[in-house]
Amino acid sequence: MFENTTMLITGGSRGIGASTAVLAAERGAKVFINYRSNHEAADAVVDACRSVGGRAEALAGDIRLESDVLAMFAACTKHFGPPTTLVNNAGILHRLDRVENYTAERLHEVVNVNIVGAFLCVREAVKAMSTKHGGSGGTIVNVSSAAAYLGSPNEYVDYAATKGAMDTMTLGLAKEVADEGIRVNAVRPGLIETDIHEGDRLERLWRNIPMQRVGQPDEVAEAILFLASPASSYVNGSLLNVSGAR
Repeated sequence: MFENTTMLITGGSRGIGASTAVLAAERGAKVFINYRSNHEAADAVVDACRSVGGRAEALAGDIRLESDVLAMFAACTKHFGPPTTLVNNAGILHRLDRVENYTAERLHEVVNVNIVGAFLCVREAVKAMSTKHGGSGGTIVNVSSAAAYLGSPNEYVDYAATKGAMDTMTLGLAKEVADEGIRVNAVRPGLIETDIHEGDRLERLWRNIPMQRVGQPDEVAEAILFLASPASSYVNGSLLNVSGAR
């Protein structure tokens, strides 16, 4: 399905990004993984991709930094050619807290990674993929969150707000580049079993899910790969909830 795909995945060393990388590699994609600092975890994902017959490379980089984003796209192009799919997955959140306790430093970091970094990545993806710039088209899948419509009160309203911004960016960019061969969509995962959660959060909240369980990273990865694949060829500007209907 993805034999002619070069997939660049930000935040690809763990959780949803790692699951997406391995599934994509198994289905024929050439996978380039960005990670921030955990070299051992990134190497493990690369090894997992190769173990299923795929081709994969990884490069450390902080998507808040324009120079790192440029280096990431250049390295991907060097190894596998220009990316034809961007999975815009990297993001951060801080400790659960009320808005009244947020520091300026916390807010700057969340906004710079989840919004500024995400924009820098899609900017470079458009330059690489757009037929207007000599590219052959492609797909962008933004990893948003159910927090964008739930608001995450008493937990991380700041993170939720940045994911709301990502939803809006998805809608606007999808319309902006639709006639340049690029489709832009987003997934909005709900309560997924990854190490991003603090303490007993999964155990506290799973009963609020109508399906009465948390989701798995592979379930989100399948949705991402659907949006990246020809099977969704007429899907553009969609926000796909992967949340057990919460």
